Amino acid sequence: MVSITPSTDFAPNGVSAPATATVRDPRLDFFRGIAMFIILIAHVPANKWNSWIPARFGFSDATEIFVFCSGMASAIAFGRCFQQKGWGMGAARVTYRVWQVYWAHIALFFFVAMTMAALDTYGNFDKSYVNGLNLKHFFDNARPQIVGLFTLTYVPNYFDILPMYLVILAMMPLFMALSRLGFWAVAGASIAIWVAANMGLMALPAEPWSERQWFFNPFGWQILFFTGFAFMRGWIPAPPVTRTLILIALAFVVLSAPFGSWKVFLWVDAANGDLGDLIRKAWGPLKDFRNKTEFGPLRFAHFLAIAYLAWVAVGEGGRRLVAVGSGPAAQIWRYVLKFTSKVGQQSLAIFVFSMALARIIGFLLDQTGRTIGTVAIANLTGFALMICVAYLVGWFKSNPWKSART
Repeated sequence: MVSITPSTDFAPNGVSAPATATVRDPRLDFFRGIAMFIILIAHVPANKWNSWIPARFGFSDATEIFVFCSGMASAIAFGRCFQQKGWGMGAARVTYRVWQVYWAHIALFFFVAMTMAALDTYGNFDKSYVNGLNLKHFFDNARPQIVGLFTLTYVPNYFDILPMYLVILAMMPLFMALSRLGFWAVAGASIAIWVAANMGLMALPAEPWSERQWFFNPFGWQILFFTGFAFMRGWIPAPPVTRTLILIALAFVVLSAPFGSWKVFLWVDAANGDLGDLIRKAWGPLKDFRNKTEFGPLRFAHFLAIAYLAWVAVGEGGRRLVAVGSGPAAQIWRYVLKFTSKVGQQSLAIFVFSMALARIIGFLLDQTGRTIGTVAIANLTGFALMICVAYLVGWFKSNPWKSART
Protein backbone atom coordinates (compact mmCIF):
# COMPACT_ATOMS: atom_id res chain seq x y z
CA MET A 1 0.00 0.00 0.00
CA VAL A 2 1.05 3.58 -0.62
CA SER A 3 0.84 6.02 2.26
CA ILE A 4 -0.36 9.56 1.71
CA THR A 5 1.25 12.72 2.92
CA PRO A 6 -0.51 16.07 3.12
CA SER A 7 1.28 17.32 0.02
CA THR A 8 0.17 14.39 -2.13
CA ASP A 9 -3.39 15.50 -2.73
CA PHE A 10 -3.55 19.13 -1.67
CA ALA A 11 -1.83 22.23 -2.95
CA PRO A 12 -0.51 24.63 -0.30
CA ASN A 13 -3.00 27.29 0.71
CA GLY A 14 -3.14 30.03 -1.90
CA VAL A 15 -0.83 28.19 -4.29
CA SER A 16 -1.89 26.20 -7.31
CA ALA A 17 -0.01 23.00 -7.98
CA PRO A 18 1.46 22.74 -11.46
CA ALA A 19 -0.99 21.45 -13.99
CA THR A 20 -0.40 17.97 -15.28
CA ALA A 21 -1.24 16.67 -18.71
CA THR A 22 -4.31 14.49 -18.85
CA VAL A 23 -4.97 11.69 -21.33
CA ARG A 24 -8.28 9.86 -21.32
CA ASP A 25 -7.92 6.25 -20.30
CA PRO A 26 -9.57 4.14 -23.06
CA ARG A 27 -10.37 1.38 -20.55
CA LEU A 28 -12.42 3.68 -18.34
CA ASP A 29 -14.61 5.06 -21.13
CA PHE A 30 -15.02 1.65 -22.78
CA PHE A 31 -16.18 -0.20 -19.68
CA ARG A 32 -18.45 2.64 -18.60
CA GLY A 33 -20.02 2.48 -22.05
CA ILE A 34 -20.52 -1.27 -21.71
CA ALA A 35 -22.22 -0.65 -18.35
CA MET A 36 -24.58 1.88 -19.92
CA PHE A 37 -25.71 -0.58 -22.60
CA ILE A 38 -26.28 -3.31 -19.99
CA ILE A 39 -28.24 -0.91 -17.77
CA LEU A 40 -30.58 -0.15 -20.68
CA ILE A 41 -31.16 -3.87 -21.28
CA ALA A 42 -31.79 -4.48 -17.58
CA HIS A 43 -34.42 -1.73 -17.31
CA VAL A 44 -36.53 -2.48 -20.38
CA PRO A 45 -39.59 -4.29 -18.95
CA ALA A 46 -39.79 -8.02 -19.81
CA ASN A 47 -36.70 -7.76 -22.00
CA LYS A 48 -35.62 -11.22 -23.17
CA TRP A 49 -32.03 -9.99 -23.53
CA ASN A 50 -32.08 -9.47 -19.78
CA SER A 51 -31.45 -13.20 -19.36
CA TRP A 52 -27.94 -12.77 -20.78
CA ILE A 53 -26.55 -9.82 -18.83
CA PRO A 54 -23.66 -10.38 -16.37
CA ALA A 55 -26.00 -10.37 -13.35
CA ARG A 56 -27.33 -13.77 -14.50
CA PHE A 57 -23.87 -15.31 -14.29
CA GLY A 58 -22.51 -14.18 -10.94
CA PHE A 59 -22.97 -11.99 -7.92
CA SER A 60 -22.15 -8.57 -9.43
CA ASP A 61 -23.64 -6.72 -12.40
CA ALA A 62 -23.46 -3.50 -14.42
CA THR A 63 -24.15 -1.35 -11.36
CA GLU A 64 -20.76 -2.35 -9.98
CA ILE A 65 -19.08 -1.35 -13.23
CA PHE A 66 -20.81 2.03 -13.15
CA VAL A 67 -19.92 2.77 -9.51
CA PHE A 68 -16.32 1.52 -9.73
CA CYS A 69 -15.60 3.39 -12.96
CA SER A 70 -17.28 6.50 -11.55
CA GLY A 71 -14.86 6.33 -8.63
CA MET A 72 -11.93 6.12 -11.04
CA ALA A 73 -13.26 8.99 -13.15
CA SER A 74 -13.83 11.08 -10.01
CA ALA A 75 -10.22 10.51 -8.99
CA ILE A 76 -9.16 12.09 -12.27
CA ALA A 77 -11.60 15.00 -12.30
CA PHE A 78 -12.05 15.86 -8.63
CA GLY A 79 -8.79 14.48 -7.25
CA ARG A 80 -6.85 16.75 -9.57
CA CYS A 81 -8.90 19.73 -8.37
CA PHE A 82 -8.13 18.89 -4.71
CA GLN A 83 -4.45 18.58 -5.60
CA GLN A 84 -4.13 21.75 -7.65
CA LYS A 85 -6.59 24.09 -5.92
CA GLY A 86 -6.72 22.84 -2.32
CA TRP A 87 -9.40 21.18 -0.22
CA GLY A 88 -11.87 24.09 -0.26
CA MET A 89 -12.05 24.38 -4.05
CA GLY A 90 -12.08 20.61 -4.39
CA ALA A 91 -15.06 20.39 -2.05
CA ALA A 92 -16.79 23.15 -4.03
CA ARG A 93 -16.19 21.23 -7.27
CA VAL A 94 -17.72 18.09 -5.74
CA THR A 95 -20.69 20.09 -4.42
CA TYR A 96 -21.37 21.40 -7.92
CA ARG A 97 -21.37 17.84 -9.28
CA VAL A 98 -23.72 16.69 -6.50
CA TRP A 99 -26.02 19.55 -7.50
CA GLN A 100 -25.99 18.36 -11.12
CA VAL A 101 -26.73 14.75 -10.18
CA TYR A 102 -29.51 15.86 -7.82
CA TRP A 103 -31.36 17.76 -10.53
CA ALA A 104 -30.75 14.99 -13.04
CA HIS A 105 -32.53 12.67 -10.58
CA ILE A 106 -35.45 15.07 -10.13
CA ALA A 107 -35.82 15.64 -13.88
CA LEU A 108 -35.66 11.91 -14.62
CA PHE A 109 -38.41 11.17 -12.10
CA PHE A 110 -40.80 13.82 -13.38
CA PHE A 111 -40.24 12.95 -17.04
CA VAL A 112 -40.84 9.24 -16.50
CA ALA A 113 -43.80 9.90 -14.19
CA MET A 114 -45.30 12.27 -16.77
CA THR A 115 -44.79 9.72 -19.55
CA MET A 116 -46.45 6.93 -17.58
CA ALA A 117 -49.33 9.27 -16.60
CA ALA A 118 -49.81 10.28 -20.24
CA LEU A 119 -50.04 6.63 -21.32
CA ASP A 120 -52.62 5.89 -18.63
CA THR A 121 -54.59 9.07 -19.29
CA TYR A 122 -54.74 9.16 -23.08
CA GLY A 123 -54.23 5.51 -23.96
CA ASN A 124 -56.67 2.65 -23.79
CA PHE A 125 -54.43 -0.15 -22.58
CA ASP A 126 -54.99 -3.30 -20.57
CA LYS A 127 -52.45 -2.31 -17.91
CA SER A 128 -51.63 0.74 -15.81
CA TYR A 129 -48.14 2.04 -16.49
CA VAL A 130 -48.26 4.23 -13.39
CA ASN A 131 -48.93 1.20 -11.21
CA GLY A 132 -46.29 -0.76 -13.10
CA LEU A 133 -43.68 1.59 -11.64
CA ASN A 134 -45.37 1.60 -8.21
CA LEU A 135 -46.14 5.33 -8.52
CA LYS A 136 -49.75 5.05 -7.36
CA HIS A 137 -48.91 6.57 -3.97
CA PHE A 138 -47.32 9.57 -5.67
CA PHE A 139 -50.33 10.35 -7.86
CA ASP A 140 -52.88 9.58 -5.13
CA ASN A 141 -51.25 11.91 -2.60
CA ALA A 142 -48.74 14.09 -4.39
CA ARG A 143 -48.12 16.79 -1.78
CA PRO A 144 -46.11 14.79 0.79
CA GLN A 145 -44.49 12.70 -1.93
CA ILE A 146 -43.13 15.78 -3.69
CA VAL A 147 -41.61 16.89 -0.40
CA GLY A 148 -40.17 13.42 0.04
CA LEU A 149 -38.86 13.38 -3.51
CA PHE A 150 -36.94 16.63 -3.07
CA THR A 151 -35.62 15.67 0.37
CA LEU A 152 -34.70 12.14 -0.84
CA THR A 153 -36.94 10.53 1.76
CA TYR A 154 -39.12 9.22 -1.08
CA VAL A 155 -36.98 7.20 -3.48
CA PRO A 156 -39.02 4.90 -5.75
CA ASN A 157 -37.32 1.66 -6.77
CA TYR A 158 -36.72 2.60 -10.40
CA PHE A 159 -35.07 5.89 -9.38
CA ASP A 160 -32.59 4.71 -6.76
CA ILE A 161 -29.18 4.71 -8.45
CA LEU A 162 -28.62 8.47 -8.75
CA PRO A 163 -29.49 9.20 -5.07
CA MET A 164 -26.96 6.54 -4.05
CA TYR A 165 -24.38 8.10 -6.36
CA LEU A 166 -24.84 11.67 -5.12
CA VAL A 167 -24.55 10.63 -1.45
CA ILE A 168 -21.29 8.85 -2.23
CA LEU A 169 -20.02 11.92 -4.08
CA ALA A 170 -20.91 14.05 -1.06
CA MET A 171 -18.66 11.82 1.07
CA MET A 172 -15.60 12.60 -1.07
CA PRO A 173 -14.49 15.80 0.75
CA LEU A 174 -14.53 13.85 4.03
CA PHE A 175 -12.34 11.12 2.61
CA MET A 176 -10.00 13.64 1.01
CA ALA A 177 -9.63 15.33 4.41
CA LEU A 178 -8.87 11.95 5.99
CA SER A 179 -6.26 11.32 3.34
CA ARG A 180 -4.07 13.92 5.03
CA LEU A 181 -3.67 11.42 7.87
CA GLY A 182 -2.62 8.63 5.54
CA PHE A 183 -4.10 5.91 3.41
CA TRP A 184 -5.20 3.76 6.33
CA ALA A 185 -7.35 6.58 7.72
CA VAL A 186 -9.29 6.55 4.43
CA ALA A 187 -9.38 2.75 4.19
CA GLY A 188 -10.37 2.33 7.83
CA ALA A 189 -13.24 4.82 7.57
CA SER A 190 -14.52 3.29 4.32
CA ILE A 191 -14.38 -0.28 5.66
CA ALA A 192 -16.00 0.71 8.97
CA ILE A 193 -18.90 2.43 7.20
CA TRP A 194 -19.32 -0.55 4.85
CA VAL A 195 -19.36 -3.05 7.74
CA ALA A 196 -21.85 -0.91 9.66
CA ALA A 197 -24.12 -0.78 6.61
CA ASN A 198 -23.94 -4.57 6.18
CA MET A 199 -24.85 -4.98 9.85
CA GLY A 200 -28.01 -2.95 9.26
CA LEU A 201 -26.78 0.01 11.31
CA MET A 202 -26.87 2.57 8.49
CA ALA A 203 -29.92 2.76 6.26
CA LEU A 204 -32.03 5.49 4.67
CA PRO A 205 -35.86 5.47 4.44
CA ALA A 206 -37.25 5.11 0.91
CA GLU A 207 -40.93 5.92 1.48
CA PRO A 208 -43.07 7.28 4.33
CA TRP A 209 -45.84 4.63 4.22
CA SER A 210 -43.60 1.59 4.80
CA GLU A 211 -40.29 0.57 6.35
CA ARG A 212 -38.66 0.04 2.96
CA GLN A 213 -35.10 1.37 2.73
CA TRP A 214 -33.11 2.68 -0.21
CA PHE A 215 -32.49 -0.24 -2.53
CA PHE A 216 -28.88 0.93 -3.01
CA ASN A 217 -27.48 1.82 0.40
CA PRO A 218 -24.77 4.44 -0.35
CA PHE A 219 -22.93 3.60 2.88
CA GLY A 220 -22.40 0.09 1.61
CA TRP A 221 -21.67 0.93 -2.03
CA GLN A 222 -19.17 3.67 -1.16
CA ILE A 223 -16.43 1.08 -0.60
CA LEU A 224 -16.54 0.11 -4.28
CA PHE A 225 -16.51 3.74 -5.42
CA PHE A 226 -13.55 4.62 -3.23
CA THR A 227 -11.71 1.45 -4.22
CA GLY A 228 -11.80 2.68 -7.81
CA PHE A 229 -10.89 6.16 -6.59
CA ALA A 230 -7.90 4.81 -4.64
CA PHE A 231 -6.60 2.76 -7.57
CA MET A 232 -6.73 5.75 -9.90
CA ARG A 233 -5.11 8.11 -7.36
CA GLY A 234 -2.31 5.60 -6.81
CA TRP A 235 -3.19 5.06 -3.16
CA ILE A 236 -3.46 1.33 -3.93
CA PRO A 237 -0.83 -0.15 -6.26
CA ALA A 238 -1.91 -2.13 -9.28
CA PRO A 239 -2.02 -5.88 -8.55
CA PRO A 240 0.65 -8.06 -10.13
CA VAL A 241 -0.17 -10.09 -13.23
CA THR A 242 0.54 -13.69 -12.26
CA ARG A 243 -0.79 -17.05 -13.39
CA THR A 244 -1.84 -17.85 -9.80
CA LEU A 245 -3.95 -14.71 -9.40
CA ILE A 246 -5.51 -15.17 -12.82
CA LEU A 247 -6.48 -18.77 -12.03
CA ILE A 248 -7.90 -17.83 -8.61
CA ALA A 249 -10.00 -15.00 -10.10
CA LEU A 250 -11.16 -17.18 -12.98
CA ALA A 251 -12.09 -20.06 -10.68
CA PHE A 252 -14.09 -17.77 -8.41
CA VAL A 253 -15.98 -16.25 -11.35
CA VAL A 254 -16.76 -19.65 -12.90
CA LEU A 255 -17.77 -21.38 -9.67
CA SER A 256 -20.03 -18.51 -8.60
CA ALA A 257 -21.80 -18.32 -11.99
CA PRO A 258 -24.71 -20.64 -11.08
CA PHE A 259 -25.59 -18.49 -8.08
CA GLY A 260 -26.31 -15.45 -10.22
CA SER A 261 -29.74 -16.80 -11.15
CA TRP A 262 -32.72 -16.05 -8.93
CA LYS A 263 -34.04 -19.50 -9.85
CA VAL A 264 -31.36 -21.10 -7.67
CA PHE A 265 -32.79 -19.34 -4.63
CA LEU A 266 -36.29 -20.53 -5.48
CA TRP A 267 -35.04 -24.11 -5.73
CA VAL A 268 -33.31 -23.85 -2.37
CA ASP A 269 -36.38 -22.35 -0.71
CA ALA A 270 -38.53 -25.15 -2.18
CA ALA A 271 -36.25 -28.02 -1.06
CA ASN A 272 -38.02 -30.46 1.26
CA GLY A 273 -36.95 -32.74 4.12
CA ASP A 274 -33.79 -32.81 6.18
CA LEU A 275 -31.62 -32.21 3.13
CA GLY A 276 -33.59 -29.06 2.33
CA ASP A 277 -33.15 -27.78 5.90
CA LEU A 278 -29.42 -28.49 5.72
CA ILE A 279 -29.09 -26.68 2.40
CA ARG A 280 -30.99 -23.66 3.69
CA LYS A 281 -28.77 -23.42 6.78
CA ALA A 282 -25.67 -23.45 4.61
CA TRP A 283 -27.31 -21.12 2.10
CA GLY A 284 -28.36 -18.43 4.58
CA PRO A 285 -24.98 -16.70 4.90
CA LEU A 286 -24.51 -16.88 1.13
CA LYS A 287 -27.77 -15.00 0.57
CA ASP A 288 -26.72 -12.35 3.10
CA PHE A 289 -23.21 -11.99 1.71
CA ARG A 290 -24.49 -11.41 -1.83
CA ASN A 291 -26.92 -8.71 -0.67
CA LYS A 292 -27.26 -6.00 -3.27
CA THR A 293 -28.71 -3.28 -1.03
CA GLU A 294 -25.76 -3.09 1.37
CA PHE A 295 -23.28 -4.40 -1.22
CA GLY A 296 -22.37 -7.69 0.43
CA PRO A 297 -18.81 -9.04 0.47
CA LEU A 298 -19.48 -11.71 -2.17
CA ARG A 299 -20.55 -9.03 -4.64
CA PHE A 300 -17.39 -7.08 -3.81
CA ALA A 301 -15.14 -10.12 -4.27
CA HIS A 302 -16.90 -11.15 -7.48
CA PHE A 303 -16.55 -7.73 -9.04
CA LEU A 304 -12.88 -7.44 -8.06
CA ALA A 305 -12.22 -10.82 -9.67
CA ILE A 306 -13.95 -9.77 -12.90
CA ALA A 307 -12.23 -6.37 -12.86
CA TYR A 308 -8.84 -8.05 -12.44
CA LEU A 309 -9.47 -10.42 -15.35
CA ALA A 310 -10.66 -7.56 -17.55
CA TRP A 311 -7.65 -5.45 -16.55
CA VAL A 312 -5.30 -8.29 -17.48
CA ALA A 313 -7.16 -8.99 -20.73
CA VAL A 314 -6.99 -5.44 -22.11
CA GLY A 315 -3.32 -5.03 -21.24
CA GLU A 316 -1.34 -2.13 -19.85
CA GLY A 317 -3.02 1.17 -20.65
CA GLY A 318 -5.67 -0.71 -22.62
CA ARG A 319 -3.23 -1.44 -25.43
CA ARG A 320 -5.10 -4.57 -26.51
CA LEU A 321 -8.29 -2.54 -26.89
CA VAL A 322 -6.76 -0.27 -29.50
CA ALA A 323 -4.14 -2.51 -31.13
CA VAL A 324 -6.37 -4.73 -33.24
CA GLY A 325 -4.47 -4.98 -36.52
CA SER A 326 -6.11 -4.50 -39.92
CA GLY A 327 -8.90 -5.99 -41.99
CA PRO A 328 -12.71 -5.74 -41.90
CA ALA A 329 -13.05 -7.29 -38.44
CA ALA A 330 -10.50 -4.86 -37.00
CA GLN A 331 -12.33 -1.93 -38.58
CA ILE A 332 -15.63 -3.09 -37.11
CA TRP A 333 -13.98 -3.37 -33.70
CA ARG A 334 -12.63 0.18 -33.99
CA TYR A 335 -16.15 1.45 -34.57
CA VAL A 336 -17.46 -0.58 -31.61
CA LEU A 337 -14.69 0.83 -29.41
CA LYS A 338 -15.26 4.37 -30.66
CA PHE A 339 -19.03 4.38 -30.15
CA THR A 340 -18.94 2.51 -26.83
CA SER A 341 -16.27 4.83 -25.45
CA LYS A 342 -18.28 7.87 -26.54
CA VAL A 343 -21.24 6.58 -24.56
CA GLY A 344 -18.95 6.03 -21.57
CA GLN A 345 -17.63 9.59 -21.76
CA GLN A 346 -21.14 10.99 -21.26
CA SER A 347 -22.24 8.49 -18.63
CA LEU A 348 -24.52 10.74 -16.53
CA ALA A 349 -26.47 12.12 -19.49
CA ILE A 350 -26.67 8.68 -21.09
CA PHE A 351 -27.81 7.05 -17.87
CA VAL A 352 -30.67 9.53 -17.47
CA PHE A 353 -31.62 9.18 -21.13
CA SER A 354 -31.51 5.37 -21.07
CA MET A 355 -33.67 5.10 -17.95
CA ALA A 356 -36.36 7.20 -19.63
CA LEU A 357 -35.89 5.40 -22.95
CA ALA A 358 -36.23 1.97 -21.32
CA ARG A 359 -39.83 2.67 -20.25
CA ILE A 360 -40.75 3.92 -23.72
CA ILE A 361 -39.20 0.84 -25.32
CA GLY A 362 -41.15 -1.33 -22.87
CA PHE A 363 -44.39 0.37 -23.90
CA LEU A 364 -43.63 -0.11 -27.61
CA LEU A 365 -42.86 -3.78 -27.05
CA ASP A 366 -46.21 -4.14 -25.28
CA GLN A 367 -47.84 -3.02 -28.52
CA THR A 368 -45.75 -5.05 -30.97
CA GLY A 369 -45.25 -8.20 -28.93
CA ARG A 370 -41.95 -9.56 -27.69
CA THR A 371 -40.73 -11.78 -30.48
CA ILE A 372 -37.03 -12.44 -31.08
CA GLY A 373 -37.08 -9.90 -33.91
CA THR A 374 -38.95 -7.07 -32.17
CA VAL A 375 -36.85 -7.42 -29.01
CA ALA A 376 -33.63 -7.32 -31.06
CA ILE A 377 -34.79 -4.26 -33.01
CA ALA A 378 -35.86 -2.53 -29.78
CA ASN A 379 -32.54 -3.11 -28.02
CA LEU A 380 -30.38 -2.23 -31.01
CA THR A 381 -32.42 0.91 -31.69
CA GLY A 382 -31.93 1.85 -28.05
CA PHE A 383 -28.17 1.40 -28.43
CA ALA A 384 -28.15 3.57 -31.56
CA LEU A 385 -30.12 6.32 -29.85
CA MET A 386 -27.74 6.26 -26.87
CA ILE A 387 -24.77 6.69 -29.23
CA CYS A 388 -26.48 9.60 -31.01
CA VAL A 389 -27.27 11.29 -27.69
CA ALA A 390 -23.68 10.80 -26.53
CA TYR A 391 -22.37 12.62 -29.60
CA LEU A 392 -25.01 15.34 -29.21
CA VAL A 393 -24.11 15.90 -25.56
CA GLY A 394 -20.42 15.96 -26.48
CA TRP A 395 -21.17 18.57 -29.13
CA PHE A 396 -23.03 20.77 -26.66
CA LYS A 397 -20.23 20.42 -24.11
CA SER A 398 -17.70 21.59 -26.70
CA ASN A 399 -19.41 25.02 -26.70
CA PRO A 400 -19.39 25.25 -30.51
CA TRP A 401 -21.04 28.67 -30.43
CA LYS A 402 -17.91 30.14 -28.84
CA SER A 403 -15.71 29.26 -31.80
CA ALA A 404 -18.25 29.41 -34.62
CA ARG A 405 -17.93 32.22 -37.16
CA THR A 406 -20.71 34.79 -37.01
